Amino acid sequence: MNERNDNPTQITEGRAYRRVVLKLSGEVLAGEDKLGINVRVIKALAEEIREIHRDGVELAIVIGGGNIFRGVKAASDGMDRATGDYMGMMATVINGLALQDFLEQEGLVTRLQTALEIKAVAETFIRRKAVRHLEKKRVVILAGGTGNPYFTTDTTAALRAVELGADVIFKATKVDGVYDSDPMKNSSAKRYRHLSFRDALVKQLGVMDSTAFSLCLDNKMPIQVFDMGQEGNLKKAVQGKPIGTLISGNGESTFYE
Repeated sequence: MNERNDNPTQITEGRAYRRVVLKLSGEVLAGEDKLGINVRVIKALAEEIREIHRDGVELAIVIGGGNIFRGVKAASDGMDRATGDYMGMMATVINGLALQDFLEQEGLVTRLQTALEIKAVAETFIRRKAVRHLEKKRVVILAGGTGNPYFTTDTTAALRAVELGADVIFKATKVDGVYDSDPMKNSSAKRYRHLSFRDALVKQLGVMDSTAFSLCLDNKMPIQVFDMGQEGNLKKAVQGKPIGTLISGNGESTFYE
């Protein structure tokens, strides 16, 4: 198991992390299109992943499916929740296949693993096999959520990060970090540079759903939240540079100046 650096002040230049779980929402793949897969966006993403892979980072990617189908939204419109969630899991597999194709065009060796058994297109997730792929410097794409309804892909990211012995979860989104209040409603909202688990929980900042956050809290798994739309942010995150918000430990939370 890797030793994690829970103190952001101790992260130095260079490669700060050896093994990373990157959580990509489906919306990131859609880009400005909102729905579907934006080829320009996924190509740029593949190029950024290639760069950090060259630095020796072991990378597992948990991918969402909200750009294609959202089970929670379908359930609110009257669909059976479990059925909607299974459809959402299938959407993550579609995104996983697309990402795999573009990563391989960049010369990376990849493995797509799914929590649901779909032998024709992917391996079934087996923890030891996934770890072995990472050790061999293959990029592992994890689709199909946990394989169970009522769980989000945030929970999948937290679970897989703990299972695979990752150093950190990169939660790559369309926002540039975590704020103390909604910046769209409060012009004085302040962005956290470092946020403690305790403050995130007490202030109910909604970093992840409660199940995912509890897993990270109980297993001392740091979470780095940053804007994936900014070119170069992924490499900066790997290097431990101060981008977005790092959530870790129970020390004092700090803001950007």
